Amino acid sequence: MSGTSPAAVLETALYVHDLQEAEAFYTTVLGLELDSKVEGRHVFFRCGSGMLLVFDPRATSQPGPVPAHGATGPGHVAFSVPEAELDGWADHLRRSDVEIEADIAWPGGGRSIYFRDPEGNSLELAPPGIWGLT
Repeated sequence: MSGTSPAAVLETALYVHDLQEAEAFYTTVLGLELDSKVEGRHVFFRCGSGMLLVFDPRATSQPGPVPAHGATGPGHVAFSVPEAELDGWADHLRRSDVEIEADIAWPGGGRSIYFRDPEGNSLELAPPGIWGLT
């Protein structure tokens, strides 16, 4: 090891059973760019300098060239957005018929908006400042 830690999270994975529904949600509601997809296995999206990988766990729980993986129950991903854009995002989610599950002002500063994707995964929009990041 070179003595340094990893610079960032490169990819994050969520698991869903309906990949077409997930593709529609992540491209139309969140505006993510579709990178690639394999029918019945995954849809991958570009998100800033990282990747959001959405897998069907029935496919990825099988051994293959990549070690088997998957999860049961809702996962969680927080997407970084500027604090000044949170009200606009809240309006956009409502117009898209996405229920806002929680809108939290943190005691240490910053705010998070929580909602669910069609599979029930917990999604969050928040500025990096809630973690002291820029």
